[in-house]
Amino acid sequence: MNRPYVPRNRRRILCLFPKYVPSFGTFHHAYSLMPGVRAFMPPQGILTIAAYLPEEWEVRFIDENIAPAKAADYHRADVVMTSGMHVQRCEIQRLNELAHGAGKLTVLGGPSVSACPEYYPDFDILHVGELGDATDQLVRYIDDGCERPDKQIRFTTEQRLPLTEFPSPVSPLQSLRPYLLASIQYSSGCPFTCEFCDIPELYGRNPRLKSPAQILHELDAIMDRSPQGAVYFVDDNFVGNRKAAMELLPHLVNWQKQHGYPLEFACEATLNIAGAPKLLELMREAAFYTMFCGIETPNPEALKKISKSHNLTKPILDAIKILNSYGIEVVAGIIMGLDTDTADTDQRILEFIRQSQIPMFTINLLEALPRTPLWRRLQEEGRIVAGGDDRQSNVKFLLPYQQVLGMWYRCVRETYDPDFLYERFCYNVEHTFKNRLELPVTSARLNLRNVYLALQILTRLVIRVGVLSDYRKTFWRMAIPALKKGDIESLIHVGLVSHHLIKFTRDALRGEQGAAFYSERLASASESAGDTVLER
Repeated sequence: MNRPYVPRNRRRILCLFPKYVPSFGTFHHAYSLMPGVRAFMPPQGILTIAAYLPEEWEVRFIDENIAPAKAADYHRADVVMTSGMHVQRCEIQRLNELAHGAGKLTVLGGPSVSACPEYYPDFDILHVGELGDATDQLVRYIDDGCERPDKQIRFTTEQRLPLTEFPSPVSPLQSLRPYLLASIQYSSGCPFTCEFCDIPELYGRNPRLKSPAQILHELDAIMDRSPQGAVYFVDDNFVGNRKAAMELLPHLVNWQKQHGYPLEFACEATLNIAGAPKLLELMREAAFYTMFCGIETPNPEALKKISKSHNLTKPILDAIKILNSYGIEVVAGIIMGLDTDTADTDQRILEFIRQSQIPMFTINLLEALPRTPLWRRLQEEGRIVAGGDDRQSNVKFLLPYQQVLGMWYRCVRETYDPDFLYERFCYNVEHTFKNRLELPVTSARLNLRNVYLALQILTRLVIRVGVLSDYRKTFWRMAIPALKKGDIESLIHVGLVSHHLIKFTRDALRGEQGAAFYSERLASASESAGDTVLER
């Protein structure tokens, strides 16, 4: 990569990634069952920034989801950089206070500040927008001096750096051993304009791309750092540019074959991918096992109202079965509190969950994000209200708030009842997992490290779930047939994910983590590596 600026001075940069609020989608209850795992995924964005900074500078990275920065870390630095999503806002503010307490210049970038700079008046420097000309201005400013300015300075990206010129975020700064998943990014942006989503305005409707060679290089680097075995493509929409995805997939297939299929892949994509059989077959050959689809609602009229008609290119249940036929387990997002909701919306959602047999749903109350069509419409209608401890949405619903909240509670409670959850997982073991590519037995997959790790996880599952949990009978109804078949992989997958979903749901419904359940939608303020000092 051609860096346009050579610094005159040596600087010490501390890159901090703030802690997440424990949430539904970070699987934190599963960590104790997996030796060494302490966090969800590496934050692509801030690691990309760390790699972009001048080689002459000393750059250190600390993920506070693994371990907090110490006072000595702050004092050693000249500049403290951080990033994050809206859901991390309180932690972002806390890191700024700690850095200022140590007398350090603070810099904030990423999706939250890019969408809402006004949220962060106390930072010294704001980097608004993606990696690009603003980043180079920031580097020059820091090179010239590290004193705190009299008033806040804002650098705003006008010219984005092409993704083909991005440095690899996988570096010696990062160990993958503490993470549940590794992460990688191929594209940024999405062509669709769903009413509630800020991705098109933050990252554009014409997806920008890395080259296949970059992706393969990053996969090689990931393998050098002993990942747990799964890699998540954090693209806003993996098939936002379907032609590009078709060009990348043969490279992924060949890489997997050459390396003995050491990894499985997951991604986010729009449900209309069900109409692309050639693409799905290549994804099957590349070992894509999981796909998040924002279904949002099974109501066709509601989908049209929120500008998500692309979910209707095929009947939704048919589309899900098509994805299952290629061995892809679907994870789905559902939104409650839409203007089209009625008094029986909860019943219709639960019936859809039963018919779809999707195990994992993120069920969220509608939240209006700034820089979205939804925000602008509701603001004009006077329907943006203050959130808080007693209200978990900033939207004034058309139905009474307490009624919507009650329907949400019912959906969450019944969806993650252990018997119903395991029923759906067992369906997928029988009807989805069997459709996956039969992988060869290779040293990359079957080795002493992997066997030992599986035995450790299985032992913990048996003790903590099969012996100590109050749903142990449900667990054994699934586990015994799996053990008889020797299907340890499915047993571990179902056991780990279910353990988190059941425990987190119970905490949330008791009010211990209620806000975190809703925060899943807040987290959508994008997570692509191009959004400076960002998160993923």
